[in-house]
Order: sequence, then structure tokens, then C-alpha cells
Amino acid sequence: MFQSNRPPPAKRRFVSKAVEAEITRVSALIKDRELAWMFGNCFPSTLDTTVFMGEQDGKPDAFVITGDIDALWLRDSSAQMRPYLHLVRGDADLRALYRGLIRRHAACVLLDPYANAFTRDPASRDGLHWSRSDKTEMKPGVAERKWEVDSLCYVLRLAHDYWQASGDTQPFDAAWASAARLIVATFKQQQRITGPGPYRFQRHSTQPTETTLAGIGVPTRKTGLIHSAFRPSDDACTFPCNIPGNLFAVATLRELAQIAQAVLNDAALADEASALAAQVEAAVLAHGVMQLPDGRQVLAYETDGYGNHLFMDDANVPSLLGLAYLRCLPSDNPLWRATAEAVWSEANPWFFEGRAAQGIGGPHIGEGQIWPMSIIVRALSSDDDAVIAWSLKTLRATHAGTGFMHEAFDKDDPARFTRKWFAWVNGLFGELVIKVARERPHLLAADYAA
Repeated sequence: MFQSNRPPPAKRRFVSKAVEAEITRVSALIKDRELAWMFGNCFPSTLDTTVFMGEQDGKPDAFVITGDIDALWLRDSSAQMRPYLHLVRGDADLRALYRGLIRRHAACVLLDPYANAFTRDPASRDGLHWSRSDKTEMKPGVAERKWEVDSLCYVLRLAHDYWQASGDTQPFDAAWASAARLIVATFKQQQRITGPGPYRFQRHSTQPTETTLAGIGVPTRKTGLIHSAFRPSDDACTFPCNIPGNLFAVATLRELAQIAQAVLNDAALADEASALAAQVEAAVLAHGVMQLPDGRQVLAYETDGYGNHLFMDDANVPSLLGLAYLRCLPSDNPLWRATAEAVWSEANPWFFEGRAAQGIGGPHIGEGQIWPMSIIVRALSSDDDAVIAWSLKTLRATHAGTGFMHEAFDKDDPARFTRKWFAWVNGLFGELVIKVARERPHLLAADYAA
């Protein structure tokens, strides 16, 4: 009944024996055949469909597209590869893929630390069709140039977690070290202590979330927070200091300090990264906490440093909901728990509940559109069996018969969805199932058809 929706073996872009074995192992633990079928389709989706392996200067080079958009997003490609990290020690081919992607990331950062997406050909001037008339400094090899703090955070996170999972230090060459230093310099530049820095971006669009005021955003008070023109959704910030992005920067700067100390033997970089992390963390606690109308204290989604705060959440990670998943805050942190509860409620204007499901969306797709990513991240962040089981059942009921996750679906009708080929969320679903298999296997023994 449930035939695989994967490409035929000969047409798969990358094959990992360790991943194939993991599909077999985990699928055997899942009683619900539809859920097992979905896992078998989704978990390998990035490898099956989005990886382009090559060589550069005799070393692996990997280009990982998002799915239906033929470009590499620093954020998406990092997140897409996260679900396979636990398998790298047993698969040399998989390690080569990570080395190639980490090196490609370094080359992208060195090309332009303010860009979010890149073309496969570093000499290409084509960009994405919607970015060709943007008023910004577009360079060859850049697909889109939306400055997002989290893009650089994801570069650091993938490198750190690969190093931790594999013990492999090969990717951390002089180019990677230069990229890491440029990331720190860019974060410091975008604290905007002495000025707005060199980045400017404007786009002709009927959607206000596609452009920025005067190319840099609304005025801010300089508090030590890192400014971002755009959110992880690629939508423009309302206030340029995005709190989830800043907390992700804190976490990944500290991880960079570990690499700098243990791998690069660069004490100065380690100290600089640690000091910046401490400064940004203090600024978040001083300026990123707000009070809801009912008196609850929560983290803001964005602020301008003048005391103006925006409370909302967006499904794209880093989000307020995803801060524990990203190891930015402990899952038992009272402030995060209060925030997570509030964003999964009507206190968040982008929380929706309909006949099909409840969940968080965002301005990128619009009102009434739930992102499966939010349901998955809530489950990944939870220690409540009931929440995790509800999430699995809801995801099973809303894939519209495709066997894959989607960008968003209508709260009342899952058959109305966007992006049938969106590798990040497919991998995230696979990551959830593997986490449940490891920590709560009894939940995979349940029948979710009932």
C-alpha cells in the first residue's frame, strides 16, 4: 500500500550506507505503517535530491540546494545535514560530504558574509530571478543578499557539531579560520555601535516584508545587540534586533571559541568570540525581555533597544519556540518555558488553529497557514509524551497523502499546501522520529490511525 516515494536508486544524488541502515533500523520500530512510510521518504530526502558533490583543489566540495529552489542557503543547508550527524563515524562517504559542505560554507562567507544564499557556480551573475534588481552590492556567486544573523550562526553550528560528532578536524583549514574571523567581525559590525556598517538592501515589491526602510531598517538604540535586516524566514524584521537570532549567536560564538581553542590554536579568536557572546547575552537579558498584557514575562521576538518590543513567533528556526532545540537556553529555563507556552497560543498573532491542526506560521506565507516545522520543533523541544504523540499524529494526518512534509498548509485543509519539495522540513521530521526512537520508543509502538 505504501510504496516508497524516493527516487530510484540510480537517480539518488548521494547514497550513504549508514543512512540506509538507519532507515531500516528505525522503520522496524514504528508500528504505524503510514508513519514508517513517511519517515522512509523524508529522512533521506536531502541526500536523495539536493546534494551535488564535486572537488575543489583536490578536496571535497558539496553544494546542497533547498529543494525546489536551485540555490544553497547557509541556514537551510546546515539544517538539512543535521539529522545525519550521529552516523558520521561509521561512513567515510558521509564524512566527505560534511567536509565538502563546511568548506563550501567557508568560501561563501569569504565571498560575502552578508548574503543568505549562493549559486552553484561561484562565477555566476544570474542570482535568483527575484533578486536581480535588488538595490544592494550583488557579487558573482551570490543568489540573494538578505542579511540574517542566523545564516552565519548556522555555519558555525554545523562545523562545531560535525567536529563533535566525528572528531574530524580536516575541514578547519586556513580558509575556514578566515571565515570564522570574518563572522565575528561581521557580528561586531552589525552591533552598529559606531554606525550602520556597509550593508544596504532594498527591493521593489508589493510586500513590505521584502525590503527595508532606507536600506537598513528602523532606528535603534545601540545596546550591544546584533542587528539583522531579515528574519530566518527571509522576511524583513520589524525591529532590527531579533532576539532568537541574537541568542543563537551567543550559543554559536561560544562553540566557535571551543574550536578556536582546541582545533585552531587561536586563543585570541577564542577570547574575542567568548567576549562578544557575553556582551550580546547581557544585552538580550537587559533589552529582550518584555511583559505581556496578562503580566507574564517573556522573551520578545524583536526590539529596537528603545523599549519597543514585538511579541510574535515565526515557524522558521531560530524562533522563540526553537531556542531549547538549538541549545540557546535550557529546556527547563523558566523564561523560555513561559515564552514557549505564550507563542503556542493566541498571544502570538501567527499562531493558528483550525479543523486540521494548530501551529505557528508567519508572514512569509500568510494568515491561516501552519508550518509543519513548528509542530516538529515543539515536539523536539518537549519532554511531554502527550505533546510528542499529538505532534506525530498531526503530522501523519496533514501530509496530504504525499508522504512528505511541506512548507505550510491551510489550517482547515492540508491539501492546500506550499512547496512539495522542501528538504529542511523533511529532514527535521526524520530527526524527530530518530529522537523519539532513542528516547521514547514506546511512542513509535502506538497506532496513530485511531
